[in-house]
Amino acid sequence: MEYFIDSASIEEIKEADSLGVLDGVTTNPSLIAKSGRPFNEVAKEICRWVKGPVSLEVIGTTATEMLREAKELRKYGDNVVVKIPMMSEGLKAVKILAAEGIPTNVTLIFQPVQALLAAKAGATYVSPFIGRIDDLGQDGLAMVADIIQIFGQYSFKTKVLAASIRHPIHVLECAKMGVDVVTLPVKIVHQLTRHPLTDSGLKTFLDDWKKVKA
Repeated sequence: MEYFIDSASIEEIKEADSLGVLDGVTTNPSLIAKSGRPFNEVAKEICRWVKGPVSLEVIGTTATEMLREAKELRKYGDNVVVKIPMMSEGLKAVKILAAEGIPTNVTLIFQPVQALLAAKAGATYVSPFIGRIDDLGQDGLAMVADIIQIFGQYSFKTKVLAASIRHPIHVLECAKMGVDVVTLPVKIVHQLTRHPLTDSGLKTFLDDWKKVKA
């Protein structure tokens, strides 16, 4: 399973890279806005640093607008994946971009049939939002499992990129069911390294070592 960092902060991206878990990056307009920096500046810096895929999102709502923006986004690097919202106009854009060999990430997936449509249109990735489904009292992980089953039945090459990861259990369950990619904040990467028994075990080892040295 690949780990993408969901961030527009170059500091967070570099931190994930230093841990050896940076396979790619996903961004969105909200993350760019939180950075407080111009979009062009952020996009260029991320694409220069990251060797893997970088999802940059369009903001247009018609296929024509999305296609025009896609061509501009691809100027930031060959590793740019054009992030397209799940909607009818988005599917039109995905089909055209796929025919041109331009990778796409269809985002805001909240039900398996949306992912199926995106895969049929030629999407490189689909991004189901686990946490936001959980917020509605539904099962986001079950949705992802259904997508994986459907893709397997029909041999789609589209990768499942699980998004809206809220805690380590989401990561664990995604790994168990065979999700291709999870995109998560760097703080959750750090949470994955921790366990109370690891912390207490390390403390015991260090305390015992002090006794040996004494």
